[in-house]
Amino acid sequence: MDVTLELPVHARLITTGRELPVPVTLRYTSADPFAVHLDFPDHVSLSGEAVTWTFARSLLEEGLGTAAGIGSVHIWPCGPFRTVVELHALEGVAMVWFDPGVLRRFLLRSYAVVEPAGEDLGTAVDEGIASLLGGV
Repeated sequence: MDVTLELPVHARLITTGRELPVPVTLRYTSADPFAVHLDFPDHVSLSGEAVTWTFARSLLEEGLGTAAGIGSVHIWPCGPFRTVVELHALEGVAMVWFDPGVLRRFLLRSYAVVEPAGEDLGTAVDEGIASLLGGV
C-alpha cells in the first residue's frame, strides 16, 4: 500500500525588491520514494495552472546544511531562519524561501514512511526504463 505525506506550508516568493507569501504543499509518496514534490497553486504560476516541482529527497536534505543542486533546482541555507529553493524554468527563475525547521520536520516524517537508503532501487529502475521505452 502506498503512503502519501502532504504538508501545506507558508513560504515566501522572492521577487524584485519584495517577498510575497505563497502557499506550498510539500508532498512525499512511497510510490516515488526518491523524490519530494513542491505543489504550487494555480494563482502563483505565470500560466495560471497549478505547478509541481519534483526533485531528489536527498537534495532537500543536503540543501538544509549546505548549498546543493545542479540543473533546475538549487537549495541552500540562508542564515538560521531561511532555506532558499531556487527553481529554474524556461520562463525564468523563482526563488522561494522556507522555514528550515518545517523542511526538517517534513523530511523526518518522510523517513518514517520510507527510511533513507530503504528505497527500492530495483523497482525505480524498472519503472524508469519502462517509461523511457514507452512500453516497448
